[in-house]
Amino acid sequence: MLSPQIYELLFKALLDTLHMVAVSGALGTVIGLPIGVLLAVTGRGELLQNLVFNRIVGAIVNMTRSTPFIILVVAIIPFTRLIAGTSIGTTAAIVPLTVAAAPFIARIVENAIREVDRGLIEAAQAMGATPFQIVRKVLLPEALPAIVMGLTLSAVSLIGYSAMVGAVGGGGLGDLGIRYGYQRFLPEVMLAVVVVLIVLVQIVQSTGDWIAQRVNKRNLKR
Repeated sequence: MLSPQIYELLFKALLDTLHMVAVSGALGTVIGLPIGVLLAVTGRGELLQNLVFNRIVGAIVNMTRSTPFIILVVAIIPFTRLIAGTSIGTTAAIVPLTVAAAPFIARIVENAIREVDRGLIEAAQAMGATPFQIVRKVLLPEALPAIVMGLTLSAVSLIGYSAMVGAVGGGGLGDLGIRYGYQRFLPEVMLAVVVVLIVLVQIVQSTGDWIAQRVNKRNLKR
């Protein structure tokens, strides 16, 4: 049975995790969404073909995505200190979480846009639409359900990453599980952390699925 103090710590850790995931997810989307769009429209034979730009940005995205998260956290500690003023705590953890999320989201957006029926693009071009208008009125609306599902997957991944960052003093549920469940030999605390993480992932996934369905229905009606 958990003590009232542990329940209080668990609630605070949950709030810290939600804060890290929400802020890093929002920042990752703000950064990753335009990068993903640019990667999609600058590829070979696309609206704004620019192979040099596409390959350089694509290589940077791939390098960031291929770096294991825990190594990324340690590798960018100087950058984290520059941005957050510290390398420990929930605020500092947002920096590596954002760096990890942005390229992941960029690839999701790129793939979603590439799946849009080219017939719609050609029809928009035939009506004299500019590339910007095609992106805003055709590509993004048509790719929106897939983008929402991708952002949901990103949020679930960030929840897992936020638990991992607890190993290096990032705070949140992962930090609570390590400090109390592992270091103080309290398996009931570790179990509680795992249960909360599972429930949180289920809520995020279900919410994302519901939003994607609603968006998809609107597209069908249109």
